[in-house]
Amino acid sequence: MSAIHVALLGLGTVGKGVLETIHTHQERLQFALGKPVKVTAVLVRNVNKHTIQDETILLTDQFEDLQLEKADVVIDAIVGVEPGFTYVRKAIEKGCHVITANKEMFAHHGKELMELARKHHVSIGFEATVGGGIPVIQTLRKLLNINRITKVEGVINGTSNFILTNMREKGLSFEEVLKTAQESGYAEADPTNDVEGFDAYFKALVLSHVVFGEVPKPEHTVRKGISQIKIEDINHATSLGLKYKHIAKLEKQGDVITCNVEPVLISNDHPFYSVEGVQNAVSIDADIVGNITLLGPGAGKLPTASAVIEDFLHLYQEQSLSYLKQQPLEV
Repeated sequence: MSAIHVALLGLGTVGKGVLETIHTHQERLQFALGKPVKVTAVLVRNVNKHTIQDETILLTDQFEDLQLEKADVVIDAIVGVEPGFTYVRKAIEKGCHVITANKEMFAHHGKELMELARKHHVSIGFEATVGGGIPVIQTLRKLLNINRITKVEGVINGTSNFILTNMREKGLSFEEVLKTAQESGYAEADPTNDVEGFDAYFKALVLSHVVFGEVPKPEHTVRKGISQIKIEDINHATSLGLKYKHIAKLEKQGDVITCNVEPVLISNDHPFYSVEGVQNAVSIDADIVGNITLLGPGAGKLPTASAVIEDFLHLYQEQSLSYLKQQPLEV
């Protein structure tokens, strides 16, 4: 029985989660796909900082060592626009399917990469770029088959939500809770992307690509973080029965797409009022179905790995469906 060969880019939190999930869920994957899934190589920045127990997996810091001509799927679990974009582009050009969790890279180059994937007759999955373990992208795609989506809102950065929750519940300052978030692994040593709203903004751009087919223009975009919120602001809001939530909002009116990523005061009738800690939530307004709210873990090793593996399964299940549709019916 031939295997599905996978090359993995990156062995940080997400990469480790993907590798672990493929190992622990191998039996289920083989049952669903009809073939075993084999990780053949892992690309890292420094081979001296990583170890892999499976000696059959090549650990390398050289992209060329991945031998993409022998790979079926490349899973991108690195961060930053480069070298991620270059690696994914080369993988597509080699005829590999790609699944990416790199939100910043995909926000900048998603449209280009999807067009390149169509040209080379491969697929690109990007569920893990937005909502961690929440199946946001697949839900939106299914809704768009018949619905017209008018607005999408989301608490889509677990770090900011964790900080705001703990400031309110523990009465601590932004700086104190940020330190706790870093010690707990919820925030990076440099937390700028999370606390200043860049992470949520990149995710909003990906959602805009999916929902509206384009991104908002800079003059129709607002991006604000949470670093200026003081404990006094939190306490005053609490006394009024309100909560601060860092919300990304996409809306289309006429031909104009607006994107607002900023702290918002909400009351207990808002769908995000009970979204606490590192949880994420996405609220979707559509003309037929009405409102749908998705809630779940927005970050972490296994929730994000779950989104990657779901993309992986969806990729091969869609290929099987396409094949069956092309076959003549036997009478």
